[in-house]
Amino acid sequence: MKPSECDVRDLQLADEGLRRILWADNDMPVLAQIRDEFRKEQPLEGLKVGACLHVTAETANLMRTLKAGGADIVLCASNPLSTQDDVAASLVRDYDIRVYAIRGIDNEGYYRHIKAAADHLPHVTMDDGCDLVTYLHEKAPDHLKEMKGSLEETTTGVIRLRAMEKSGVLGLPVLAVNDAKTKNLFDNRYGTGQSTVDGIIRATDVLLAGNTVVVAGYGWCGRGFASRCRGMGANVVVTEIDPIKALEAMMDGFRVMPMADAASIGDIFCTLTGNKHVIRGEHFAQMKDGAIVANSGHFDIELDIPSLEKMSVRLNRNVRKNVDEFTLKNGNRINVLAEGRLINLAAAEGHPASVMDMSFATQALSTSYLAENADSLENKVYDPPTEIEDRVSKLKLASKNVTIDSLTEEQISYLSDWQEGT
Repeated sequence: MKPSECDVRDLQLADEGLRRILWADNDMPVLAQIRDEFRKEQPLEGLKVGACLHVTAETANLMRTLKAGGADIVLCASNPLSTQDDVAASLVRDYDIRVYAIRGIDNEGYYRHIKAAADHLPHVTMDDGCDLVTYLHEKAPDHLKEMKGSLEETTTGVIRLRAMEKSGVLGLPVLAVNDAKTKNLFDNRYGTGQSTVDGIIRATDVLLAGNTVVVAGYGWCGRGFASRCRGMGANVVVTEIDPIKALEAMMDGFRVMPMADAASIGDIFCTLTGNKHVIRGEHFAQMKDGAIVANSGHFDIELDIPSLEKMSVRLNRNVRKNVDEFTLKNGNRINVLAEGRLINLAAAEGHPASVMDMSFATQALSTSYLAENADSLENKVYDPPTEIEDRVSKLKLASKNVTIDSLTEEQISYLSDWQEGT
């Protein structure tokens, strides 16, 4: 591969990256089985894929699977702080996959890498936040009619894509992999729950037990994080704007209140909403001295960092790795983790491979489905087909040596008969 066909930090990091990729692969048996099938059947032969994802060991195994199926791939990072540089190096050296990803790259470099993926003129894109699809709509709209479609991995990205569909500007079919049950019920809840706790603890070494943790948002990610914090002994407060989700949080045993009320009592704050400026200047002003603030949503806009900077009389960068200390006029210090970027990848390693096994198996099968069925799809956002969900969940159960019941003929008949009653 020519140097111009990739941009990674250092190919000499590849040995460690390969070890990480193979270690993760040990805990991704469903994806490995699909990779073996793809290698034999070649369902993606000739398909050009542009992927804008978190460049991690788990993602590497997805890329291996797509390539085994015949895809021609360019991969770029979907966040400046989520790239594992050693993994990026190994993908280039050991798997001959074109990668444009460097941890800590500036904004100009980040979009230069997205341009490289767009310049691949992909037939299918994979997004983690909708940045690549947005770039294609804005910079290369003529290419959209040559594409089969896209797949979106995050809540944030699906929100953006549904807004595009509603506005009538979506130029290609999209499968919302994030909305698959094999993704959001497990990846978002158990993966984000554990990895967000992991990131906060790695960044701060804080003891959760006895502290008040404020969880902004009670979607699947917020639920997972809240339950894990409670399991470690924290007093958990949930903030919400959705009355149904607020009721769920209340009946799950959490205190529910507005952020304006939670700001003064919280010790640790984490946003998991997919929305903008969830914690703002008026909230920072009420926080205790030493409050810890993190974000586990895809983009760093969930925290209003510009307002915090204006309110501060002093900023100490990296008082600890991944911790910036803002001192307010009243002397209180606010500790912002990982520059407000997604804490589970910026300060930790992201989701465990076992849960990503399901998400990326769904992603791989959805890619094959999109390649085969694109002509019958409109420029809308679709949920992945039920048959993909069923297959992935059954394969995951089998990998854990778990069996389940089947309906008897009598039960099947009963469920289809409206006349049998009391």
